[in-house]
Formats: sequence, structure tokens, C-alpha cells
Amino acid sequence: MINEVLKSKNLCMGCHACINVCPRSCISMKADKEGFLYPTVDYSLCIKCNKCVTVCPIINKIEMDNNPVAYSCINNDNTIRLDSSSGGIFTLIAEKVIDSGGVVFGARFNDEFEVEHSFVETKERLCKLRGSKYVQSKIGDSYKRVKEFLNSGREVLFIGTPCQIAGLLSYLGQSYRNLLTVDIICHGVPSPYVWSKYVEFRETEAGAPVQRISFRRKDEGWKKYSVSFLFKNNKEYRQNLSKDIYMKAFLQDISLRLSCYDCRFKGMSRQSDITLGDFWGIQYVLPEMDDDMGTSLIFINSDTGQELFEEIKYKMSYLKVDIAEAVKFNLAAIESSKYNPKRDGFMAEKDVLPFDKLVSKYCTDSLFTRMKIKVKSDIKIVLTKTKMIDIVKSIIDK
Repeated sequence: MINEVLKSKNLCMGCHACINVCPRSCISMKADKEGFLYPTVDYSLCIKCNKCVTVCPIINKIEMDNNPVAYSCINNDNTIRLDSSSGGIFTLIAEKVIDSGGVVFGARFNDEFEVEHSFVETKERLCKLRGSKYVQSKIGDSYKRVKEFLNSGREVLFIGTPCQIAGLLSYLGQSYRNLLTVDIICHGVPSPYVWSKYVEFRETEAGAPVQRISFRRKDEGWKKYSVSFLFKNNKEYRQNLSKDIYMKAFLQDISLRLSCYDCRFKGMSRQSDITLGDFWGIQYVLPEMDDDMGTSLIFINSDTGQELFEEIKYKMSYLKVDIAEAVKFNLAAIESSKYNPKRDGFMAEKDVLPFDKLVSKYCTDSLFTRMKIKVKSDIKIVLTKTKMIDIVKSIIDK
């Protein structure tokens, strides 16, 4: 059974494939003390069919051997682009699928501002799925719904983390011509419980419930995007990524799922048709495409992905790019996050300390961390020895 096979939390990434495939619904996803969901089996219902083991994408990892090509892309519609995390390309892909009578699955906030996977069938509702959500989303029964739509003949777009794409494809167990999968360049997924504690903290500070949240407002530009909360008393909290305390914990890799520190789905050979990400380093690779409004980095991983790209490229500005050069500035595509040795203490005291005190205690910026944040805010410069010295001096001088 799945509990016997995945004894280590370092392996299970919470993809939900096992609960979707179980014919007796005897597997449920239960949150551990850190707030991450893991499969739990009701053995009184289990018929020992072993489907949960054979569907697990960790146990039965598919080895890919594709040669992706990379593009730098910008949606020509600046209104959509400004409302998107980077270049607004997700919307172009999703609109194409909806125009064909299809369905789009992605992560959204529910009424409690938890992050979960859901689907939309109209362009007007794509705004629910647009934009980054720096929380692990709950898949629920989305894989089952995808299969139902596919079997009915409708086109389906499914966007998620690389491990969620792996879970979906393993669950489906066969190729579908009417399925398009898009994964993201993923830094790692923070705890939903830590996120809920932060939302609670912000609501207490504002004295009102939240009514809108955005992780990626571009008021200070794309490179220094801001986290924004609008509350029901019309108060607004807004702070850029280097100063917001939730983002500080995220960027210091202290609130991530254990499996994210040894991600099995990093690399250039991916199971998805298309990979989307921010094109950090665009001003060094293709400065003519950098206006600080957001530029997307796209990997085309399959013939299906290339066909889709050819159908929508007239709606964007794009240039082909050397994928090796692009990845130098986007190491999250190929490298796992580094384990933060303070993580255990952070998680142990998340219910003891107020959120700001918790982050202050465990995420105080060292010189190295300030260098890391500066590098990220400067679009992850590939550091030469001279550049490293210059950055150290600039930080010390402050």
C-alpha cells in the first residue's frame, strides 16, 4: 500500500494521484502538523488492488528524453500582461483552448483564500486562474474531472507544478490528443497552513477580513513585484517581495514541503507539453525585450506544445533563445531549493509566535541572504568574482 511504500515524507509531493485512482475511495489526504497533505489509507476498505502504488509518479517515474526549445514571449495585450505574473502567455494558451470549446484547469483562491485546483470554461473566469499563488494547491478530484472531460471529447488544458503534471499523466495512464499540459518553473511549494497563519495575521493587523489578494502586483515594476491584500474595510496592505514577511520566508526556503528540497521533476526533459516561467535575466540575454512589465520564458517540450505555440504566436512578441543561456538565470528549472537548517524551528514555533515575530526570529537576513535577495531582485545575475565583490561592498556600505 501507498503508506508502506512512501514511508519518507521526503518522497511524497502530495500530487493526489493515489486518491484519484483508488476504486474504493479508501485513501484520503490528511494534513500533517506542518500543514502539508499526505495520503492516509483506511485499511478496512482497502481491497489491496495496488493501484495506488502503480500510479505513484515517484515510485514509477517516467524518464523523458526530449529536447525542448526556448522562447522569450510577451503578450501583445498590455492589460492582460499587467494582470499576469510575467508576460501574460498563460492567458493566450487558455483562450485558445476555450475558443475550441475546451476546459482550463489551474490553481485559484477559494472563498477562504485557500489555494485549490479548479476549472473554468469561459474567458471571463480566467482571471481566477491568472497570476502566481505561492502556496501548494489542493488537487482534490481534479484528475477525475479531467478524465471525464477528455473522454467526452472536449479539449483540456491543465496547468500545475511539474509534480502535479506527473501525477495527472500517471493517473490517466494513456495519451490523449485533446489534452494540453503546462507546468511552471517551480521554486518549491510553501505550507498551506503557514499561508493561513499569514492571512490571519494580516486580517488581525487590518482589523477586517480580506477580500482580494495578489502575489504579483507590478506597481514597482515586474522585478520588484509586490504582495497586495485588500480588506473589506477598504484598507490595503502592499509590500514588495524583499520586505513582505511571507515572501521572506518563502525566498529563504524555510516553509517549503520536504520533497521540494530533493525534487524528482527538475530538469530540461519534462513531461509537460509547455513550461512557463518568468524570464529572469532577460535584460542580459535579450535586453530589447525588457521593459520591466514582465517577460515569459517558455520551453516547448512536445509536438503538441509546438502546434499550440504556432497557433497563438501572432498574438505575442517573441524571440527564440538559447535554452542553456536562459537557464543560467533561471536555475529553479534544474535545481531544487536548498534545505534551510532553521526550518524545524520555524515549523515548531509557527503556532507559538505571532507571524511577524516568527519570521523575525528564523528569517533574519544574514549577509549571504541579503546578497541572495539582491541578486534575485536584480534578476539573478550570473556572478563573476568581480561582481560578487561589488555586491558585497554595496551591501556593506548600506
